[in-house]
Amino acid sequence: MNPKRSARYYYLKFMRLKGDPQSLALGTAIGIFIGITPTMPLHTVLIIMATVVTRSSTIAALLASFLVCNPITYVPQYYLSTVIGNVLTPYELTWTRIKEVLDVLLQHPGLSKSMEALAGLGYEAAIVLVVGGIVLALPCAIASYFLSLRLFVKIRQKRSQKHLLN
Repeated sequence: MNPKRSARYYYLKFMRLKGDPQSLALGTAIGIFIGITPTMPLHTVLIIMATVVTRSSTIAALLASFLVCNPITYVPQYYLSTVIGNVLTPYELTWTRIKEVLDVLLQHPGLSKSMEALAGLGYEAAIVLVVGGIVLALPCAIASYFLSLRLFVKIRQKRSQKHLLN
C-alpha cells in the first residue's frame, strides 16, 4: 500500500469526524496518550474504556492512536520509554530484552502470547517502560488536546458558515 495514500486517507477520516470539539479533542488526547505508552496489546481496550468513562470520541482516540503507534514508531517510542524509565526508576532495562519482546509482538501472536512475552520481561521492566511511557506521553497528550481542540473548532466554524451559505 502506498504510504502517502494511506496517510491522506487517515488524515481525511480524522478531518471528517463530527461531534463536539471538546469531545473530539479529548478523544484525540486519550488516543495519543495511550498510543505512546508501552501497553501495545491493550491499546484498543484501554482506549475504549477511557473514552467511555470520559464521554469522549472513541473514533478520534482510535485514529489518533493509530497515527502515533504504528510499525514505524514502535521502536523509537519503546527506546525513549526505556531511557526515561531507566533514569526515573531504580531499575535498569536493556535494549536487548526489549527487542526480543518487540520481535514477538510485531508478529501479532494474539493476546495470550503477547501477554506471555511481556510477562517474561519481569515487573521491573514493566515499571521502567510504564513510567517512561507515561512521562513521554503526557506532554504529547496535553499538546494534542489543545492543538486538536483548535482544529476541531475551526472545522466546526467552517461547516456552520458553509451551511449558512447554502
